[in-house]
Amino acid sequence: MKTILTCAVTGGDDVASRYPQLPVTPEQIANAAIDAAKAGAAIVHIHVRDPETGKPSMELNLYRDVVDRIRSSSTDVVINLTTGPGARFVPDTEKTNGFAAGSNVRTPAERVRHIVELKPEICSLDMGSLNFGRGALINTPTQIEIIAEGVRQSGALAELEIFDTGHLALALKMQADGKLPEKYFFQFALGVPWGAPASPEMITYFKNAVPANALWAAFGVGRQEFPAVAMTYLSGGHIRVGMEDNLFLEKGKEAQSNAQLVEKAGQIVRLLGGELATPAEAREIMGLRQQ
Repeated sequence: MKTILTCAVTGGDDVASRYPQLPVTPEQIANAAIDAAKAGAAIVHIHVRDPETGKPSMELNLYRDVVDRIRSSSTDVVINLTTGPGARFVPDTEKTNGFAAGSNVRTPAERVRHIVELKPEICSLDMGSLNFGRGALINTPTQIEIIAEGVRQSGALAELEIFDTGHLALALKMQADGKLPEKYFFQFALGVPWGAPASPEMITYFKNAVPANALWAAFGVGRQEFPAVAMTYLSGGHIRVGMEDNLFLEKGKEAQSNAQLVEKAGQIVRLLGGELATPAEAREIMGLRQQ
């Protein structure tokens, strides 16, 4: 089976002011996605940002602009939209039930609205909570159920984002209880501080813990991005790179584009004897409708 490469082109961290090469406007994000597809990505994973400030955004019209630009281009690629934003909680340590600066907690309906409206082929679904920076990313079972129902209504394939072992346990329980979309695959996020480490042992654990023949992928953040490409490929999983996860091509050398990261990941796969899937081949592997 060929290897599906996802490119996560911009992410939701507030880092655009420090990295001018990070795509910010809808045009920049769409162009980065198209260039990544030309470099070998079968799937592009998309967040949006405020075009004026570069800060993360949840604005529906920004998502619509990016999606329309990609869909109207001559480049075929599978679109994967995030539902992650709206989960960030920073507690006020002086006030009961208080929210401090940096919090961005939104209702589940707000977090899935753009999926229901735009109907991407794939969307992410975070499967648990995680300490993150000064606060946490909060995804309770009730929130997940509501977002999952919106994903089900949209017809999108759910990418179950697993940041730690408990997230996988919850995903398997919710799947058994019929509370997740029928169509899904597992995406293991490795090396995030206070989450699962990016190690061969962790990948082996996750691989053995999912159902037999389950479709799965994994990625590493920061300096673990390219080691995770090799480890995941050799373990039989699909891969992901992109500026959401890492901004360096090698130690001390910043990547100037998502396409550069995709090209390097493709080289690793080919050096190890593999081959990247085209968007059409990715749709066949994942059971998506052909375009």
